[in-house]
Amino acid sequence: MRSHSQVVSQQFGTTAASYLTSAVHAQGADLQELAQIAAQIDQAQVLDLGCGGGHASFAVAPHAKKVVAYDLSPEMLGVVSTAAAERGLDNLVVRQGSADKLDFPDASFDLICTRYSVHHWRNLPQALREVFRVLKAGGRFIVIDTAAPADVLADTYVQAIELLRDTSHVRNISLSSWRKLLAEAGFRLASDKTWKLRLEFTSWVARMRTPADNITAIKALWNSAPGEVKTYFELDDQYSFSIDVAMLDARKG
Repeated sequence: MRSHSQVVSQQFGTTAASYLTSAVHAQGADLQELAQIAAQIDQAQVLDLGCGGGHASFAVAPHAKKVVAYDLSPEMLGVVSTAAAERGLDNLVVRQGSADKLDFPDASFDLICTRYSVHHWRNLPQALREVFRVLKAGGRFIVIDTAAPADVLADTYVQAIELLRDTSHVRNISLSSWRKLLAEAGFRLASDKTWKLRLEFTSWVARMRTPADNITAIKALWNSAPGEVKTYFELDDQYSFSIDVAMLDARKG
């Protein structure tokens, strides 16, 4: 039997190149905001956790002394390393590992960010403790991820649909749960916000190479969803929908 880490590594190893070119991941005002945050820190040492296609790393690298792009998938890291070299980002290095076991000394980084990755983490409380440990005093931890709705019914549907699309999915976290988890890990939350992200259905399932049977099951779930769920997710007749995204700015000290 495969472990969760093996599932994550295999899922993203086979789709690594598609995440580099994905418009959902490569674009967004949040990337510009990340770059502005990095620019405010002199000689910043930055860690990008669950770097995926590397877009957060690419955004902050021009403003940082060093960026470590960190991911479980060696194939994904290969894509990031090649793209960084092509972009002339010689201050960007890649490291393989799990978010809940960071092989870095205490107080190593001024800024730690993670973008569209946390919903794959199996042990989030432990990962947050590790982030707190390797962050310098006064450092910032920026989380950007798809988020669970506060409405229980809508939450049930999105978790089921996410898991059918991608078996490495663990859970989208609600904004209220994020606040609690960050406080328990020792962070002070400076700000948080949410917005909607539009997901075009065909590219969304193609990017993850979702099996045909699972695609049929997702469509069946959407078809059977009550009206208030369809309205919440702005579901259209092509099964495209809008999902919540949260951005949180947490501080150490």
